[in-house]
Amino acid sequence: MIPQQWTPPCGSQCTHKYAALTQIPWRVFCKKGCDADSDSWEDCVSDCSEICYKDPVLKDQQWSAYIDRSPGAASYSEECFHACVAGCGYKFEVESEEVNKVKPKRPPPPPPKPQPPPRAKTPMQPPSDEDVPASSA
Repeated sequence: MIPQQWTPPCGSQCTHKYAALTQIPWRVFCKKGCDADSDSWEDCVSDCSEICYKDPVLKDQQWSAYIDRSPGAASYSEECFHACVAGCGYKFEVESEEVNKVKPKRPPPPPPKPQPPPRAKTPMQPPSDEDVPASSA
């Protein structure tokens, strides 16, 4: 048995696409797309959204999103999603052009909170003669 036969073709394609050491996390998520239990391309893409984006674990408890095991930062979640969708594309033999067009169906992030204007610093006044004791130490 030769090494190429040890893994399914989908997993091998993920290994080839994300071969660099710095891309190992994305290789893992690509293989999650390959191994998804989905029966269709659309279901697989939906599964990738669930895998890669933090959502509350407990319904109506926003704080519980912190215990979700998906990547935390938005850029990591997006990279995870694209890697996972690539795995779905390999699994369902979808053209790479179509795979690259897929966008996550997520609500846009909330706008950043406006920062209060910085307070003007008042210059420090030198101490008056009344504040300084006349005796030396």
